[in-house]
Amino acid sequence: MPASPFTAYLYPVLLLVASNVFMTFAWYGHLKFKSAPLTTVILISWGIAFFEYCLQVPGNRLGSAVYSAPQLKGMQEVITLLVFAVFSATYLGQPLKWNHWAAFALILAAVLLMFKE
Repeated sequence: MPASPFTAYLYPVLLLVASNVFMTFAWYGHLKFKSAPLTTVILISWGIAFFEYCLQVPGNRLGSAVYSAPQLKGMQEVITLLVFAVFSATYLGQPLKWNHWAAFALILAAVLLMFKE
């Protein structure tokens, strides 16, 4: 049974969101453990990043059927910023300030241009 058009557009986005959660932990999760040896956090980050790739690569592969490569990249940037905003506030205890949100809004505006025909 072929996937519905809705699923074809949504499934890649969900995979990219999930992959970004892993990547955000890989890149920034160690900031709560600054006393851990750098070699240790690098190896743990690589391990976490493996799971990110297991979601991101299929997300982009499936997404390429309905989105262009620039659209996928732009979408990835917006997803990254939203996941990071939640992560920064909840996990790191560093909520974003107005200027961070303003900068993110400008990036979102740039990404929206990528979807303009």
